[in-house]
Amino acid sequence: MKSSIVFIFFSTFLLIQTCQFSSASQGVASVHVKNKFIPAVYVFGDSLVESGNNNYLKTSAKVNYTPYGADFPNGVATGRFTNGHTVVDFFAKWLGLPYVPPYMSLSEEERSRTTTGINYASGAAGILPESGTATGDILSLEEQVNYFNQTVKNDLPKFFSTQEEISSYLSKSIFVFSIGSNDYINNYLQPANYNSSNTYTPQQYGALLISTLKQHLMSLYNLGVRKFVVFELGPIGCLPAIINAANPKPVTPCLESVNLMIKIFNFGIPSMIQELTSTMKGSTFVHGNIFDKSHRQNISPLTYGFSGGNTPCCVVGGNGTTVCLPNQMPCKNRNTHLYWDAFHQVQRVNYEVANGCFRGSSTCFPINIRQLVHI
Repeated sequence: MKSSIVFIFFSTFLLIQTCQFSSASQGVASVHVKNKFIPAVYVFGDSLVESGNNNYLKTSAKVNYTPYGADFPNGVATGRFTNGHTVVDFFAKWLGLPYVPPYMSLSEEERSRTTTGINYASGAAGILPESGTATGDILSLEEQVNYFNQTVKNDLPKFFSTQEEISSYLSKSIFVFSIGSNDYINNYLQPANYNSSNTYTPQQYGALLISTLKQHLMSLYNLGVRKFVVFELGPIGCLPAIINAANPKPVTPCLESVNLMIKIFNFGIPSMIQELTSTMKGSTFVHGNIFDKSHRQNISPLTYGFSGGNTPCCVVGGNGTTVCLPNQMPCKNRNTHLYWDAFHQVQRVNYEVANGCFRGSSTCFPINIRQLVHI
């Protein structure tokens, strides 16, 4: 009898959670910020925010097939590494902007008249040029910044009449950065393919990543960027792929030795932001704090309404396969799982991160996206 009551309680709780998420995601138009305040969103990063660049590259890191996109409009597999929307998809929608198109999908003519933002993110890409290259041809952060440089120098002048107009446009636009995971997943934690773990201590490696990221942010500032949203890394040691590959298997829900490495990088972000804010006049930085809540969710998924826990929602197969197998039926209720495949979170988690950053006070600080818009 007692177990039946507990089951009913959790079933009711999960139903409420699912309905709340469904209602909130369907009603995003109610939180639009007037478009005159924010002309564009530009995106730099990896598979957590990619919208399809890798579809046009020779790489194994691509997901342009079902069941990816199962909960995207019309069930389209766009190349997003999740079942539906990414964090930046929600940002764009709430800001009254269209989905941010992948750079590689645009023709030269389209690039010259796309002024609502461009997504340069690439699955498997990292801060360091070599990260993720074992998967094939991807866009490192350096290449993403170089493509944005072409956007500023070659494309925007075809739309705007003067340099002053371009500068004003760029200063009002928001630039989102979500990158660094693959510098661990597809570099430091793969000694068979990369030598970084034999060259750097975790402290040295974290410092190298921060220093390299800082140089790229400075380059973007020199091109006219003023509003930065920089996300830290999530608890990579909790990813199903990392847990499954661990030998011996951890006795805790997460491989905390890996999470300690991630914390070294994350701890470097606030001081980097503080330094850049003091030296780059007119710049505003927002720090995306995603590690702590995600870690708590992985440790106690039921507490947060994830009855499926950190088991991948889709069928990932064996032999080290970490992405969804093509054309296989995923789990029925995606909102009860933390992870879509062995690496990437479900749309519900993306929504919660985006919602907290957009109008909350703890996910993104010292201000949220809505406040950043009005600066």
